[in-house]
Amino acid sequence: MEVEHLEIRDQLRRFAPFDQLPDEWLDTLASQIEIGYFKAGSDIMVRGEEVTYLHIIRSGAVELYRSNGELYNRLAEGDIFGQWGLLMNRPVRFPARAIEDTLIYFVAKDLFDRLWESSETFAEFVEVEDQSRLRAAVNQQQNTDLMTSRVYKLLSRSAVMLPQTATLHEAALAMTEEGVSSLVITDPDHPEQAGFMVGIITDRDLRTRALAERLGYDTPVSQFMTTELITIDAKAFVFDAMLSMLRHNVHHLPVLRQRKPVGVLALSDIIRYESQSSLYLVSQIHRQPSRKDLSSLMPDVRATFIRMVNEGATSHMIGSAIAGIGRSFTQRLLELGEEEFGPPPVPYCFLALGSMARDEQYVVTDQDNAMILSDDFNPDEHDDYFAKLAAYVSDGLAECGYEYCKGGIMATNPQWRQPLSVWRAYFKDWIDNPDPQALLNSSIFFDLDGIHGETALAETLKVDVASRAQRSPRFLACLARNALNRTPPLGFFRTFVMENDGKHNKSINLKRRGTAPLSDVIRVHALAAGSTAQNSFNRLDAIAESRILGHSNGDDLRDAMEYISIVRARHQALDLESEQEPDNNVEPENMTVFERRNLKDAFQVISNAQKYLRMRYQVNRV
Repeated sequence: MEVEHLEIRDQLRRFAPFDQLPDEWLDTLASQIEIGYFKAGSDIMVRGEEVTYLHIIRSGAVELYRSNGELYNRLAEGDIFGQWGLLMNRPVRFPARAIEDTLIYFVAKDLFDRLWESSETFAEFVEVEDQSRLRAAVNQQQNTDLMTSRVYKLLSRSAVMLPQTATLHEAALAMTEEGVSSLVITDPDHPEQAGFMVGIITDRDLRTRALAERLGYDTPVSQFMTTELITIDAKAFVFDAMLSMLRHNVHHLPVLRQRKPVGVLALSDIIRYESQSSLYLVSQIHRQPSRKDLSSLMPDVRATFIRMVNEGATSHMIGSAIAGIGRSFTQRLLELGEEEFGPPPVPYCFLALGSMARDEQYVVTDQDNAMILSDDFNPDEHDDYFAKLAAYVSDGLAECGYEYCKGGIMATNPQWRQPLSVWRAYFKDWIDNPDPQALLNSSIFFDLDGIHGETALAETLKVDVASRAQRSPRFLACLARNALNRTPPLGFFRTFVMENDGKHNKSINLKRRGTAPLSDVIRVHALAAGSTAQNSFNRLDAIAESRILGHSNGDDLRDAMEYISIVRARHQALDLESEQEPDNNVEPENMTVFERRNLKDAFQVISNAQKYLRMRYQVNRV
């Protein structure tokens, strides 16, 4: 290799994502890269022209600009730009100009495409690595498109499938010949359905589970495929697919129609359709090597929240995205904790509680969590490990902006770090022997979600709780009575009744007097319906199916939850943009006439819902 090419290869190796590429690819890039020189002040990319190269800054500095001339981003040595136009086949939207004498490496589009197809690491980087780049594609579409477009519209081809008896070599050949980054693995002899999907293989699986483990070419794919499948229905909304990727940190979703695989939705498909910096942020979180590095991402969480609010996302989308980010922080802290303290001595499940479990989390939040331990747990032998792990995670979350729970509802509290049998006993006592005061302190545990470890333990608990609660009228009555404690802020003549606590004097707490009492009402109805759903909107779907609300389908509750939540989110975003610490309080004088009028209507819905709750569950008898 010529000296010039060696220098290019060594330079590429210094920066992501090229530092993760094999030598063969570095050699290919080094031999085919073109080099350009731009004097300070000269244009590198002009708005509207075709994007034909990936640009890598060898030296110097570059600025990208919006169409109105405002600075969009500043890049330096090792940074890349132009990839979004290559991925989406769109012209330049953010012109680039050298602000210093600058050398650029140019990677031609066909070479970029080949590298993108062959390297999942490279593909992930150019799709979701840089937050500022991801925001570029948001300007042409609103997030609400995600709530109206169906998954099947994003599929460009049918699924490429192989039987589970196929070999590693056959899988690699199929992926190469078909130009895909994943394969659906089937069981042709399945007794119920020929061609039943039993697994999936991705480029990453080939690298980490096959090649890295030195498996032979004749190894059946069944030995290294992923069998714990996360799938999506073809008629599901694109937002549901995005949320599933957020929750499970996966990049490929098999798409089913009538239980049969019809395609595979890749992260890149969603990115091409609609950039989501929440996906970028989750990807970043899972790459951080330490608690300190995790805490440095908190400004990005707030920036993501502001962006979603300003671009018209629904409260369900915002709450789900921010909760997904919070889950990812927790999951990564647990992974780092296990690296430090060693593998857990017995299986466990880390629980999210409250707003995170309901996918209704905003930027003003504390940490509510717990642990379910295997019934093999022996306190004398094992609790020291789980106590240290819980403290590590709790302290890490606090460093990342999630305040400690003032009520001690955290896995650091030994009371909330117990075996499954103890948790079952807790819920049995709460439900079979309901005490209003005890339920007041424990109602948060009826919003739970397993986010790490043996999550089947959480699912078992959810089913037990839903089944037992549905059969206990006295428990439902006690829970309903507690749901009446927080009333909406409306006076006799529908005037606002405002807080009078000094710091937030003459304001309305939209969480304590709005979304919280509404979620309390919805929770009671959902448990009465025997639903295991956690999110309030999903619970409303179950409530509507159960006919608990009589002729009403709960649309008024849904509208009230959406509106109050969006006003709350909007005012938190305004606080952040004005560099004030956000809270849940809003002053009526700072609301528009439209907001005030509609908030009154929403609060009236809560008042009516509480009256119905009192009557249906005969609250006065407990």
